[in-house]
Amino acid sequence: MTDEPYHPKQGAIVICDFKGFVPPEMVKRRPAVIVSPRMRKREGLCTIVPLSTTPPKDIEAYHYKLFIDPVLPEPYSAEFHWVKADMVYTVSLERLYLPFFGKDQGKRMYDKRIISRDDLVNVQQCILAGLGINA
Repeated sequence: MTDEPYHPKQGAIVICDFKGFVPPEMVKRRPAVIVSPRMRKREGLCTIVPLSTTPPKDIEAYHYKLFIDPVLPEPYSAEFHWVKADMVYTVSLERLYLPFFGKDQGKRMYDKRIISRDDLVNVQQCILAGLGINA
């Protein structure tokens, strides 16, 4: 992560910069949930699922409505986000940063949060569905 060089905890909400990807891949900055724990011999990488404030046209088993309270800082503020578990990515930590909501005495104030265990389990089930794997 460019602002905080460590592997975020599993379930952490981060912002991922998908710059350089090609449509229909993700191509902009958006919130994401870290779904992989820190793993040996996999330095600098983690696996994420992106989030969207736009509801899917058709809700599938790989979508999950994630309520976020309090909301994330602008421009990602919304009462809920949709997990897009059909679009799992393994990305460099350099693409990730924590959301921040302002500065205090010149230092950024980061929004560090982790989704609940129940939400993480639901996201993992959606990932299996998105990969066509029946659990």
